[in-house]
Amino acid sequence: MNWDLLADKIYVKTLASAARNVGRIPYIAENGVFDDQSEKNISWWTNGFWAGQLWQLYSRRPDDLLRECAQEVEYKLDRSLTDYMGMDHDSGFKWLLTSGASLALTGSIDSKNRLLLAAANLAGRLNPNGNFIRAWNDEGGKKAGIAIIDCMMNLPLLYKASELTGDPRFRAVAMLHAGTAARYFIRPDGSVRHIAVFDPSTGRYTGELGGQGMGQGSRWTRGCAWAVYGFALSYFHTGKGEYLAAAKTAAESFKNGMEGRRYRVPADFSQPKDVDYEDDSAAAIAACGLLELAELTGEVKYRDFAEGLVAFLAEERCDLDPERDGMITRCSVSYNDKRHNHHLIYADYFFTEAVLRLAGGGIRLW
Repeated sequence: MNWDLLADKIYVKTLASAARNVGRIPYIAENGVFDDQSEKNISWWTNGFWAGQLWQLYSRRPDDLLRECAQEVEYKLDRSLTDYMGMDHDSGFKWLLTSGASLALTGSIDSKNRLLLAAANLAGRLNPNGNFIRAWNDEGGKKAGIAIIDCMMNLPLLYKASELTGDPRFRAVAMLHAGTAARYFIRPDGSVRHIAVFDPSTGRYTGELGGQGMGQGSRWTRGCAWAVYGFALSYFHTGKGEYLAAAKTAAESFKNGMEGRRYRVPADFSQPKDVDYEDDSAAAIAACGLLELAELTGEVKYRDFAEGLVAFLAEERCDLDPERDGMITRCSVSYNDKRHNHHLIYADYFFTEAVLRLAGGGIRLW
């Protein structure tokens, strides 16, 4: 696979989409046309990924349109930053890929301020009874004991905040949650839970919920991918071996789940063989995590697996037509949704990140 050529094609397509979608924050492309979450839900968890994709490509070849569209997303997210109920565990997804990228590439002081505000909010979600970062908000506290594996990908916001401020408390909060996640999200067989439930008053672990997987105890593929990349990133930022071990365990579980599937990633590794639900987003996220592991360990097997996943996406699951919005074509938000095998913006982002890494470029946003 010629990764440089593929990266150029992604650049051309994304630039064309940016020109058509000035001011939009896309989540899903319907029939080749992006929707706009800035009009629907400014606090939606995926609202940073389009800007992240634009900034990744800007780092390869600067263009004013890419920068301006990415900055517009960041400005619009100020409405979320001031909405208490809209601020949850996904602040890293929103502000690392917007404000963090802007800070790295333009040096914006305003972007630094936004990033630190988001980091302070995320740190404040730590429940010291159990040392976990609470996931979603609710009015009555029924969700106060819920933590999810996705949060591992948001911890780099806290590591970055400690780097920027010299204040170790952000890093300490991230490591408390990562330690809890390593103990309670990785099952004895190496598979990964989506949702862990704790007693918010005592911190006692009380069980798991099925979440976006097929059901309780199933092997949700995107959750496994979050674990591969998320634990690898915590190891990158801290050097703590417990996190590397968790990332390797999740990577092995992901590989075992792919037996007999070539590189077609299902929505859940536990799903029946006659069910055709795929999740290309899990493939792209896992590929990024595997590339991170390859760099951290020097083990070629991780890069080889990542290359196979990304090449399959490029050859069989990617729309590179510049006249159509959206790239990656067969994703699933949740196994029990009615709709499957459609486009999702975060699949595009992680696919772009993986391709740029394979081409020897891109910018570290995590």
